[in-house]
Amino acid sequence: MEGGHMSTGEKQQVRMHIRWMIRRDMPEVLRMEQSSHEYPWCEEDFLRCLRQRNCIGMVAELGEKVVGFMIYELHKTKLHILNFAVHPDHRRMGVGCQMAEKLISKLSSHRRTKIVVEVRETNLDAQLFFRSAGFRASGVSREFYPDSGEDAYVMEFRLSLSEEEVTALTTNRISPHLSS
Repeated sequence: MEGGHMSTGEKQQVRMHIRWMIRRDMPEVLRMEQSSHEYPWCEEDFLRCLRQRNCIGMVAELGEKVVGFMIYELHKTKLHILNFAVHPDHRRMGVGCQMAEKLISKLSSHRRTKIVVEVRETNLDAQLFFRSAGFRASGVSREFYPDSGEDAYVMEFRLSLSEEEVTALTTNRISPHLSS
């Protein structure tokens, strides 16, 4: 970071505005998608998804610039993250954490009690990010990604877990019961 000095371990966190995604955001979202994923969605993928009644897009805005986005589906008992990225220049600044916190705040003990996301087995950064946000690996979806045939780790955040349980689960890379 130019001009600023941070001690090791100190994490810079910027405050941003998190709002619903609108059509005007699409060019910035597409650029971010291209620079973030090996097999990026195209504009039609986004539009097809967002046309569905239960699909929602959210963006994180810093000043006038969109620096992160998340696409998720609403289901009866869960939220399902379909796509999520933070602009490369704004990673490790708390953008993703604030977006995850916003989504977690939408959970309710009466209705939707968990968030589910599939993460490529080779995407260690995403696995570590979701783990740090309180998600845990709950399974493996074999050959989940048609573009590469790659497996996905299914990761879940459950509202019903106590803070101690979340802390205990997030200290393991993959839950021990999955290694069988």
